[in-house]
Amino acid sequence: MRQSSGVREEQAAQSKDGKAKGDTPGAKESEDTKDADGSIAGGRRRRIGRIARWAALGLAVLVLGVSAAGYFYYEHLNGNIRKNKLNLGDKQLDRSAANADGQRPLNILLLGSDSRNSKANQDLGGARDDADRPPLADVQMLVHVSADRSNMSVISVPRDTRVTIPKCTDPENGKVYRGTNGQIINTSLGNGGPGCTVATWEELTGIPVDHFMMIDFAGVVSMADAVGGVPVCVDSNIYDDKSGLRLLKGSRTVKGEQALQWLRTRHGFEDGSDIGRTHAQHMYMNAMVRQLKSGTKLSDPGQLTDLAEAATKALTVDKDLGSVKKLYNLADDIKRVPSGRITMTTMPWVSDPQNPDAHVIPKPGDADKLFSLVRNDIALDGKDKKKDPKSLPSAPPAAPKKDIAVTVFNGTGTVVEPPVTGRGSDIASFLVKQGFAKVTSDSTPRAQADTTLTYPRATQRGDALAVAKALGLPETAVRHSPEVQQITLVIGGDWKGGTSYPKDGGEDESADPASTPSAKDGKDAGGEKTGQDGKAGKDGQKDDGKGTKKPDDNKAPESSDPLNGDDRTACMKVNPLNRF
Repeated sequence: MRQSSGVREEQAAQSKDGKAKGDTPGAKESEDTKDADGSIAGGRRRRIGRIARWAALGLAVLVLGVSAAGYFYYEHLNGNIRKNKLNLGDKQLDRSAANADGQRPLNILLLGSDSRNSKANQDLGGARDDADRPPLADVQMLVHVSADRSNMSVISVPRDTRVTIPKCTDPENGKVYRGTNGQIINTSLGNGGPGCTVATWEELTGIPVDHFMMIDFAGVVSMADAVGGVPVCVDSNIYDDKSGLRLLKGSRTVKGEQALQWLRTRHGFEDGSDIGRTHAQHMYMNAMVRQLKSGTKLSDPGQLTDLAEAATKALTVDKDLGSVKKLYNLADDIKRVPSGRITMTTMPWVSDPQNPDAHVIPKPGDADKLFSLVRNDIALDGKDKKKDPKSLPSAPPAAPKKDIAVTVFNGTGTVVEPPVTGRGSDIASFLVKQGFAKVTSDSTPRAQADTTLTYPRATQRGDALAVAKALGLPETAVRHSPEVQQITLVIGGDWKGGTSYPKDGGEDESADPASTPSAKDGKDAGGEKTGQDGKAGKDGQKDDGKGTKKPDDNKAPESSDPLNGDDRTACMKVNPLNRF
């Protein structure tokens, strides 16, 4: 280490007279008395000053060393994270618009891969003969964090759901996978990677996906160990020889390989289908969130380091999420949501008419309702603050129609379907005929499921409502957002024809249920209304007092099996064939 200038000068003086001053009797007192004030105390202060300078230098070296170590460890964690392209389809939906306060919701797709591409995954997942096959995404959950971060909604889609998988291009080798509506959703991961599953979800739900996070077998084990285990519950003793899960009745804490067995168990829960597995995963996720929010398992640096290592090594994420800082910011957003405002759901489903014994499809009506609530940032627990119309400020009077400027976009295209030609210009022309002289259409490509009419300033609400009235748009489609420059109409996939907005949402009832979640007739392929089990079931509706049923628009349908994040009473039903 280099010496300070004061030390070098002192050594030079000592060498000049051949000995150190301290070698001469009485030299110490002599040195002390040479201070400017002639006092011994002054000399002590000088020595203390030298010591302080050395201490400061040592501390600076220590701080720099720790900072360097922190930087290199940070880069090490960044290097652990695997990254992939977000969307491998030809198109993707427009991002969710910001609300009146400039806040934007977040949609993150969580995927569990059954890849056997490593010895650890082969040891945990078995089936070594499958090591070279494309991985399957057997766990798929969309996490929606509301724009104001007050609530979180989660939708699971069973792996055996037949869907439209769009054309995807593998970014690594350029291989093109053609689109199909004859496969189940878990195979989409093999069509180039998680970006194809993202494209599939956008087509299925109409919900724009901002990020994805994928974890494999080994990652589940290491994460469960890092948080110290996760509490779960079964209503009977269970043994599933397929997954290896063996638990006694009641509440138990699972960690390591047993946590993976819990998440993989299908035959052992409920009716032995993938639906029961999604319910078990919801229980596990809720419990893990409660563990992490409590912080009881992360009370020392070693535990935090273990979690950081486990999390970063376990994850494959999209490129925009591929750093520790961005993951931390995302976690911080999610952390703000109270566990009591988290709602776990499973996509409402019916048996697939093409293969009723093996596959399911979205349940007409209920599935679309669930997706629509998330698209419109409405909490699935029904606890969003209700706006009393009497308490809302009245909209300012609308300007004369001829003075209201409106831009119209054609957003009718989907991930797999091109936009309806001329929709933007047709609606713009219609508005001009209605007296709105300053209406123009913009040909910039857009794609969204729901038609929206947004305005940038509160003083323009009256103008926007006047436009909505001319088109038959409901007031719920009119939104305040600072993102737009002027009143902006985006015609969504729910309005593909005509000049008046259809009250039923304008869906094409002849479409294959696997390629759209929005069939509106509420019937299955055989013409009978069905519930989750193929019979008349829960429909998430309430009586309006006149003997008819009306949908409860502010709550997830009961057919989605909603589970609250604070529910500690939930206990998995064990399949009678797997009890001991």
